[in-house]
Amino acid sequence: MAAIGGELRTVVRGRVLVPGDEGFEQASTPWNLAVRQRVSAVVEVADAADAAALVRFAAAAELPLSTRATGHSPSSAADGTVLVTTRALDGIEIDAAARVARVQAGVAWQPVLERAAAYGLAGACGSSAVVGVTGYMLGGGVGWFARSRGYAAHAVRALEVVTADGDQRRVTADSEPDLFWALRGGGGDFALVTGMEFELFDATGLFGGRILWPAERTEAVVAAFRQATAEAEEGLSLWLTLIQFPPFPEVPEMLRGRAMVAVDVVALGAVTGPLRLFEEIPGAVLDTRRPLDAAQVGGVCMEPTDPSPARVRGELLAEFSGRVSDALLAAAAPQGGVGPLALVQVRHLGGALTRPCADAGCAGGIAEPYLLSLLGPAPTPDFEAAVAERSDAVVDALRPYLSGRKPFTYLDSGETPAAVFDPVTLARLLEIKDRYDPDGLFRSNFPVIPPLGEEDPSRVAAPVTV
Repeated sequence: MAAIGGELRTVVRGRVLVPGDEGFEQASTPWNLAVRQRVSAVVEVADAADAAALVRFAAAAELPLSTRATGHSPSSAADGTVLVTTRALDGIEIDAAARVARVQAGVAWQPVLERAAAYGLAGACGSSAVVGVTGYMLGGGVGWFARSRGYAAHAVRALEVVTADGDQRRVTADSEPDLFWALRGGGGDFALVTGMEFELFDATGLFGGRILWPAERTEAVVAAFRQATAEAEEGLSLWLTLIQFPPFPEVPEMLRGRAMVAVDVVALGAVTGPLRLFEEIPGAVLDTRRPLDAAQVGGVCMEPTDPSPARVRGELLAEFSGRVSDALLAAAAPQGGVGPLALVQVRHLGGALTRPCADAGCAGGIAEPYLLSLLGPAPTPDFEAAVAERSDAVVDALRPYLSGRKPFTYLDSGETPAAVFDPVTLARLLEIKDRYDPDGLFRSNFPVIPPLGEEDPSRVAAPVTV
């Protein structure tokens, strides 16, 4: 361990940590504490040139590399790799006239949204503004503006990368169309991304917030949600969430163990008519809806901003009819007063996600009109097992209404892109991986590998001990 650490320190200017070093455990731990990544070393690259030097060294030494900005979607695929953290790559440039943002790979959404909001602009962020921009975009990104803008990755216009040969490149649709296509939705398995450029859009007239009711109003809220999503124009995003506050000390005592139901909304433009359906439901205990600027969008769902252990599962729903919602409520309802799933969420999709996009990356589009998301806290193995058991039960109950696909950013540790892409798209991704990284130097959290049963053993990189 010490030997490889010493060699790495002669190669890069950023901090290098190996097991046993002070700070190694903290540096190697992702934001999602439920996943333990057993990496061989951590390198905090100082800049893009540092990243290129590291890639050249790792290729010669046959050391696989994984990359992390924040670690919101970690997986055990990073085990045995040298973990490259990009937190020092924190540059942000907003070109308001061109409506373009240029960010380095360590940047999270919140500072980008704050800078863009000063010009009345926004980027196609997700529900949490502490998530890294690069990882979110590489995975496609299905957030607040997906109904009006499509996948977030569609907005990417250029990427700064280091390829497996150590070359620094600016990748665009014109310069390297195949790599550009793969990186916009296929994850970080093809190159080490050090920065990207993406489009911003006019965000004047933003409106949004959360309405929260006691669980007794669930059936009425679900019925209103079905009708509202049937009426919603593309500028209106509606998410339904069944909330079971866990019985943890950090949860306010008045909420511990309580079940609630919420509707979260972000509206871009004069498209709020369907909200009248929720305003007719009495008993709301909270209503935070108000005019917003882009810097406030990340707070709509009130998601945690500090690291925490959780397991997440996502599935695409072909419909959300009365029979589907009945099956969901029957399977997801807490048993014995406290359920293991803290959040059961249904996001309305459709709109721009369903339309062909001439310059779409491999993310393409989503035909399914709804996205089901299940999240449960996993502070201990027992909690984690209970979350997995209940998640399986919910999915089994809804299986007739699921398409069998899921968005890339909803993959959980142990899953692969075979759950995301059709066979033709996956085959093209595999070909691009072979062409740009034939030795498997880069290992993303969700590596591009053949479907189960079709693996070539020579393609699957083994953990490296150093």
